[in-house]
Amino acid sequence: MPFESHPGRPWPATGPIEVQLRSGEARLAVDLRGGGLRRLDVGGWDVLDGYEEGEVPIGRRGGVLLPWPNRLRDGRWRWNGADLQLDVVSPEKPNAMHGLVSFQPWSVLASADDTVTVGTLVEPRSGYPFRLAAAIDYVLSADRLEVTVRVGNAGREPAPFGLGLHPYFAVGAREDGDVGQAELTLPARTLLVVDDGGLPTGETRPFDGGVGRIGDRAFDDPLTDLTRNDDGWARVRLRGPAGALELALDRAWPWLQVFTGDTLPVGQRRRSVALEPMTCPPNALADGVDLVVLEPGGTWSGTWTLAWTPGG
Repeated sequence: MPFESHPGRPWPATGPIEVQLRSGEARLAVDLRGGGLRRLDVGGWDVLDGYEEGEVPIGRRGGVLLPWPNRLRDGRWRWNGADLQLDVVSPEKPNAMHGLVSFQPWSVLASADDTVTVGTLVEPRSGYPFRLAAAIDYVLSADRLEVTVRVGNAGREPAPFGLGLHPYFAVGAREDGDVGQAELTLPARTLLVVDDGGLPTGETRPFDGGVGRIGDRAFDDPLTDLTRNDDGWARVRLRGPAGALELALDRAWPWLQVFTGDTLPVGQRRRSVALEPMTCPPNALADGVDLVVLEPGGTWSGTWTLAWTPGG
């Protein structure tokens, strides 16, 4: 966008703000303001409960959660003898939320009609004094999306991190509450109990993933001890009037957050299910549970896939 008041002088680039892929009837939009998924349309079925181009997404829709997913109590943690403090949401919600990259610019590193790689850097700061490079490979086909996230330690010291992604999946709900008509199967055997603020209480409980019809059940729960097929992948199944979805996670993702949107604003409440692959649970930076620690120059990667079958 040119600015008329200073003609001929350079300005930062203001676009593009997204990249679009296509394969068959599938159309995918990746938001370059955060690197996440904005929209997935398959023949008129909005598989993702996303948001309009240029909007600020509510509820971290489609967001990339790095270098920690979920919540960190009071934004405080300790690493190698140093006390670290991250920014918190507010005095009323004194937790650090969902990492540092959800709203920062990502660049297109490579692209074709049906594939794109986007990337960004996490620069050191007082609450997270580590430098990470992050890249996401999105590969779209007519009936499947493959997402591979790669993280590298671009700094000089070992770097701890956690990672999650926050897509909301829609299977035909039209009104608030309609997600209760959907059927859900979760490949998890253990639930991490959290308090009203979404932080671990220290308790775990056995979990039966054969949910079936969601009905009035409300989920905002971190799950683990995932059951896996012989190929090592854990599979989530969600079915509704619009069709059926299968979300598959490789072994890099030992956690899954499930959220039915009960606390979202009116007009967005209980219309979809957030199924969030995670490497670690809430408060992991402080508790040290399932953190990934990369040596300088070290890398990590994890893949998840989404397959769809439109309803008849």
